[in-house]
Amino acid sequence: MQKITPFLWFDNQAEEAIDFYLKVFKTGRVLNINRQSGKVFTGTFELFGQQYHFINGGPMFRFSEAISLMVVCEDQKEIDSYWSGLLEGGGTEQMCGWLKDRYGLSWQIVPANLSALLFSDDRGKAERAGAALMKMRKIDIATLEDA
Repeated sequence: MQKITPFLWFDNQAEEAIDFYLKVFKTGRVLNINRQSGKVFTGTFELFGQQYHFINGGPMFRFSEAISLMVVCEDQKEIDSYWSGLLEGGGTEQMCGWLKDRYGLSWQIVPANLSALLFSDDRGKAERAGAALMKMRKIDIATLEDA
């Protein structure tokens, strides 16, 4: 059992969103769904071994960029796959590897070596990588590494 579990509040589209995330990441599973009056109310799903709870709580709260889910990717192919998958159906690109999916949840799709590039002991290289990152929406690993 996880000590801390993210809890995601949806208006009324939680089940649709969970199916979407399972399709994008091609891993994971629904652990449980609790229904009230025959409609999905709460539940738990898992992606890459991380559990998430969810609720169809109504329209009074919305996701914001104040919290995001960061996906650390091993290569450009993985970045490209998650980026296009999460944008499918109405997501919006944002700067520096961030995007919002069609449900309004913010994601960061980043390469595993991002911190090493941005905080390199070679300050010139780190500054060039940072400047290159600031011009990107989807991250291009080769461009960062070449900076």
